[in-house]
Amino acid sequence: MDIFLKVLLVIFSIGLTVAVLLQKGKSAGLAGAISGGAEHLFGKTKARGMELVLERVTIGLAVGFFVLSIVVAVVLD
Repeated sequence: MDIFLKVLLVIFSIGLTVAVLLQKGKSAGLAGAISGGAEHLFGKTKARGMELVLERVTIGLAVGFFVLSIVVAVVLD
């Protein structure tokens, strides 16, 4: 059981890394780092097609990774 959970955690971490690296950058430079979050938060940019799929896959993998890491920490304790 422990080995299965650890292997699943590694698969989730690799999948999350690949999903993040496949996404395009939302903005460029320091100005984009400051205002980019606000634009995304208030919905000025809409993701379509493959961007939307990658965004949803990233969210799903991130939630799965965090939940699985907590489960692994509790089981191994």
